[in-house]
Amino acid sequence: MADDLGDEWWENKAAGAASSPGSVLHTQKAGDLAEPLTPQLASLRRRKGLTGLRCRMQRPKTREPSAQSRQVEAGASDGEGGGDTEMAQQDTAPGRALSRKIKPPKECFLIQPKETNEDTAKTRKRKKKKITDILAKSEPKPGTPEDLQQLMKDYYSSSRSVIELEELTLPDSCFLKANDLTHSLSSYLKEVCPKWVKLRKNHSEKKSVLMLIICGSAIRALELIRSMTAFKGDSKVMKLFAKHIKVQEQVKLLEKRVVHLGVGTPGRIKELIKQGGLHLNPLKFLIFDWNWRDQKLRRMMDIPEIRKEVFELLEMGILSLCKTESLKLGLF
Repeated sequence: MADDLGDEWWENKAAGAASSPGSVLHTQKAGDLAEPLTPQLASLRRRKGLTGLRCRMQRPKTREPSAQSRQVEAGASDGEGGGDTEMAQQDTAPGRALSRKIKPPKECFLIQPKETNEDTAKTRKRKKKKITDILAKSEPKPGTPEDLQQLMKDYYSSSRSVIELEELTLPDSCFLKANDLTHSLSSYLKEVCPKWVKLRKNHSEKKSVLMLIICGSAIRALELIRSMTAFKGDSKVMKLFAKHIKVQEQVKLLEKRVVHLGVGTPGRIKELIKQGGLHLNPLKFLIFDWNWRDQKLRRMMDIPEIRKEVFELLEMGILSLCKTESLKLGLF
């Protein structure tokens, strides 16, 4: 009886549903949607445990679960709606991981220490002072015998002992009056050699001269020869430098005739003495072209090569003649 009533109720229900077109469409759509969703829901239920595990692994330990994640977990624990919430949880899990604040890497800057004035002064190369710069700023001063003595000590101080340096010291009596920058060569020679005419007449030895004038170059030697016309008179003058003149030619000229004056460079005079073409015993005066300056404002003794040759020449017998006072030194 109950079964018959149940069947009749369902038949009436179906008839009532068929009478309304909207209900038929609704049931038809619901049946069509239920067929494909049923196997999907079943598969999601089977994967429920694995999906929940993945979500829990991705959740940070230090942070508490947010309200959205608690709502997703509560929906997953319910009946049929658990599969949809799990899908939503699976989709939102990577979003949470990406939404974490990533701290940017810290940049390190090395601060170099500031250079002090002392450091910059050390790193800069010190420019060597040129003799031209020093002489250009200084006023021209006449040379004195003390200047020659000091140059000799400075030159031999590294290679001579104290006793040997004392032996190089010359007596003041061997020096002539120095030029005070007011004389020409002729006027200076007339002042220091007042008896020149008498000495010239008494001189008859060959391979020798009465007066030597030492300068720094051949051009300067020619200038000095032209400027001493008033002093030399009838004296025989010979050029004693190396430019365009061979040593052997000069030796032959000294052997043939008597020469009173010789003007030249220390290198050639030293070579003539070595080869025996020039004897120093009859020599009475040795004049240095001390105060003259070239285009670079250098004096003769400021040039290292010439200074070396001058001191070598002095050691070839001139210093010994000065100590015996038979030879006089002058600084023009």
